[in-house]
Amino acid sequence: MRVLLDECVPRVVKNRLPGHQVSTVQEMGWGGIKNGNLLSAADGHFDIFITTDKNLRFQQNLKRYSFAVVLLPTNRRKAVVGLLPALNAALESVRVGDFIEILSA
Repeated sequence: MRVLLDECVPRVVKNRLPGHQVSTVQEMGWGGIKNGNLLSAADGHFDIFITTDKNLRFQQNLKRYSFAVVLLPTNRRKAVVGLLPALNAALESVRVGDFIEILSA
């Protein structure tokens, strides 16, 4: 799966998702782009978008994009590392159009 990490997601996640092709918003040259434009840019290039932006699903119509969205509960590195098993499990079952919220441990 092709995964895009939002700017707010700790970069440690990039190397901790085995079997996935992971890019960051910064690597794509999309740093600072607002959510609507960012999601449009990612559409068709990624299968999964990982973010910590809790308002994203209320501010954007996520059904219009051809990727799934996974929401992490925090951007604190230590907490996110602890959630990696749950994140990896979610990535194994996620489908286009899904919105999955990983709850804190």
